[in-house]
Amino acid sequence: MHHGTTVTEVSELQAVTQSGVSRALRRLEAEVGTPLLRRSGRTLRMTHAGAVFKRHADALLHQLDDGIAAVSQLIEPETGTVALAFQQSLGTWLVPDLVRSFRTAHPGIRFLLTQARDELQSAALDGGQADLEIGTSRPDDPAVHARQVAVEPLRLALPGDHQLASQQRIHLAEVSGEPFVSLRPASALRQLGDDLCERAGFRPVVVFEGDDLSTVRGFVAAGLGVAIVPAPRAGSPESATGPVRYCEIADAGAIREICLRWPAERRLLPAAELFRQHVITRATAGRVPALLTASHREGQRDAHRERDRGGNVHADHVPGR
Repeated sequence: MHHGTTVTEVSELQAVTQSGVSRALRRLEAEVGTPLLRRSGRTLRMTHAGAVFKRHADALLHQLDDGIAAVSQLIEPETGTVALAFQQSLGTWLVPDLVRSFRTAHPGIRFLLTQARDELQSAALDGGQADLEIGTSRPDDPAVHARQVAVEPLRLALPGDHQLASQQRIHLAEVSGEPFVSLRPASALRQLGDDLCERAGFRPVVVFEGDDLSTVRGFVAAGLGVAIVPAPRAGSPESATGPVRYCEIADAGAIREICLRWPAERRLLPAAELFRQHVITRATAGRVPALLTASHREGQRDAHRERDRGGNVHADHVPGR
């Protein structure tokens, strides 16, 4: 029942007589021990006790809906919906590949996709907002199960005209005096980068902080600093030849772990369980999009130079920078 509903509206909605609704409300209030509704003319309004009770009643109704949906999907498991949360940086390569390969075998299953922030503690699984989450931190929480999907190398992003941009591998100590562009301090990637720099013997001077990696890369491209970012993947937008160079980090531990997470305290509905099994199977077999290798990167540059032969300025050289 919603705040401000009449007995007539309830009876019509539930196909019960008005007297039947009134008797049911009286029995419920007698069981609870206090009035839950008060009349304002012909309208019923919740008391404070009624508002408190409603939250618990709603939770029970949601569980009932989940139970009905679970039974329906058990009868026809190929028509469910998977609520999947994922970090934005994984939405350009990993998540599309996993969903595409899954839907090849299960075309009737729908996906409800939401982006989760790159934070050390994600709330995407709290309260049932998502069935599954793909992220870059392994939670220290017994209420959440986690399984490694991949290990992603980190790279040092440099402006294309930087004096170190031609090097394939760089020690972070070599850029200790450079301004850094990074995500905000709550980011798991920011913490990884800060830890790497600390082990290299310095604390990075972060002059620009952003909310997403595309902004970070854009500031690097503009020559405003360097950044520690995930390695580009073949076919991803950031893998295209441009004004940013991605150099291997020679320091140990320059990686981030990508994990699939799901709640330990509630059973996944069949469609979500099918997708969970698919992700784990694909990860175990090593079937994730390929890393953009140095040879691939050089091949892209050679092809680009060949297209621009004849005096045109190509994309990986910006005059006056």
